Parts: sequence; C-alpha cells; structure tokens
Amino acid sequence: MSRTTQDPAQTVPCEDVSRPVRPALAGRAGRDALLERRRRHTLELLAVSALGLIPWTVILGVTLPSDYRVHAWRTTWVGFDILLLTALGATAVLGIRRHRAVVLPALATAVLLVCDAWFDVSLALGTSAVWTSTALALFVELPMAAFLFHRVRLLLRSQWTPRPSPDTAPDVVETGARS
Repeated sequence: MSRTTQDPAQTVPCEDVSRPVRPALAGRAGRDALLERRRRHTLELLAVSALGLIPWTVILGVTLPSDYRVHAWRTTWVGFDILLLTALGATAVLGIRRHRAVVLPALATAVLLVCDAWFDVSLALGTSAVWTSTALALFVELPMAAFLFHRVRLLLRSQWTPRPSPDTAPDVVETGARS
C-alpha cells in the first residue's frame, strides 16, 4: 500500500514504512546472476570437499588394519539391504505413477547397487565366495545400476529440454487468402 505526502499540492506516492524493505533483483538478469552465484558456491564446496578427502583417504590407507573383526555384521548388511529395498520400491512406485521425482530414488538405487557390488566383491577377496560375489556384481548389480543411470539421464534430459518461452516464440503466420 502506498500513501501520499502531507502537502495536498504534492501527490507523489511514498513507500509504506510498515513493510520491510527487500532488495529487488532486476528481472531476469538478477535471477541469472543469483543462479550463477549459487552454482559457483556449490562447485567451490564440492571442490574443497574433494581436496579434503585426499589426505583423509591417504590416512585411512596407512592407518586402517587389513583385517578387522566386525561385531554388527548382520545388522550392517540387513540395514543396507533394507535401504536398497526402500530405494528400489520408491523407484518402482514413482515410476508406475509416472512422477518426475522418480529420478531421485532411481539415482540412489543405482548408486547403492554400485556400492553393494563393490563391498560384496572387495570383502569376499581371499575367500571362496569371491566368485559368487563377482558373478552377481557383473551380471546383476552393475548392469542394473548402468540401466538406472541411463534411464535417469534420459529422464533428466527430457525434463530439462529448453522450451521456447512465450515472449521468444516465433510469430504465428496467419493462414488464409492474401489480397
């Protein structure tokens, strides 16, 4: 709501002092600048995180024991499989409903399948179970993960295909007789 100044000769609208003043962005250019700044900050965070992970990985490689007895082995694997089951189920339900949010659980499922293959094979090294783990990884888990990654890529591409906006759409040519 705006009000006018006290002098009746002047009818210049004044800002309503009861509303908080918020800096406004200048249309599309302002939004683009904000999005670019957010993008840059996200990339900086990811780069710093990746660089910080390098020394941590080296420390783990040097200090972790090569053999370790685990006390909650069953809980760990059953919990992981419940997480994988939940991701698979959410992907199926959202896929059946044709909901665009299916990309999130599908991507999570693909990542979990890759992790499952990695842990199954790497933890079975040096045992007779390594062959079964490797076969499951090569013929079940990794192909399913690759299929889901591919489907997610296709879904994202179809969802984010630029569409012409109404103000940039080509003019419609009238059809009919010309004089």
